[in-house]
Amino acid sequence: MFEKDTDELVEELKISPDIKTFQDQNQNEFKTPLYQYLGNLLKERNLSKSDLVEKINRDDKHIYHILSGLRKPSRKKLLTIARALELNLKETNYLLRYGGFAVLYVRDIWDSIIIKSIEKIFSIMEINHILHQLGQPLLNDNPKDNY
Repeated sequence: MFEKDTDELVEELKISPDIKTFQDQNQNEFKTPLYQYLGNLLKERNLSKSDLVEKINRDDKHIYHILSGLRKPSRKKLLTIARALELNLKETNYLLRYGGFAVLYVRDIWDSIIIKSIEKIFSIMEINHILHQLGQPLLNDNPKDNY
């Protein structure tokens, strides 16, 4: 995604005469807004916005607002999107960091369930079923799941 690693950019920033010069020299190194990044993920996976909404919950108009940049997702909603995109653990944690959230942490019981579910390639519905069985909050509150 980026040509330079973070350490390289930090060193360039330190020696740059001013921030404007640094910005001008590194235009392609700044991250895009989250909604654009999600749009790129959809393109990579040959999915439309409506495909993603279908995989999550047919009635969830909030997803369209997130994908259009009108709303910022919660951590749980971003995890729901990650599962619908079938991201692996590394990709999911990257998406969480990109969105400004903490990565999944194995010492947190809820997070450890999500980690295991990602590794097992469980669907959102399967994850919610496991979370419900273990008395944990659901990944998304999809009324169609009815647990």
